[in-house]
Amino acid sequence: MLLIDCPYCGQRPESEFTYGGEAHIARPPDPSALDDAAWTEFLYLRHNPKGPHAERWRHTHGCARFFNAVRDTRTDHFLATYKTGEPKPELPTPEKAR
Repeated sequence: MLLIDCPYCGQRPESEFTYGGEAHIARPPDPSALDDAAWTEFLYLRHNPKGPHAERWRHTHGCARFFNAVRDTRTDHFLATYKTGEPKPELPTPEKAR
């Protein structure tokens, strides 16, 4: 079973959580000023990296709060979790870890 560390409730089983998409995406200040292509890009185009990726998660069957997590998409391991509004934590790169 995959365990996720909710920054509010602690470690809980994955079945209590819902994926919320890529983290740290700012809504355009004036959406009505965007053309169709720019609006489509904001709504649908997301990064899909191989490796560490910042994501939003919701503890649906717990505190019901959103939070951010850095998850390695190659291994499905969570490298860090942190509250919404906090900056993404600095994680060691493979070169720095040596």
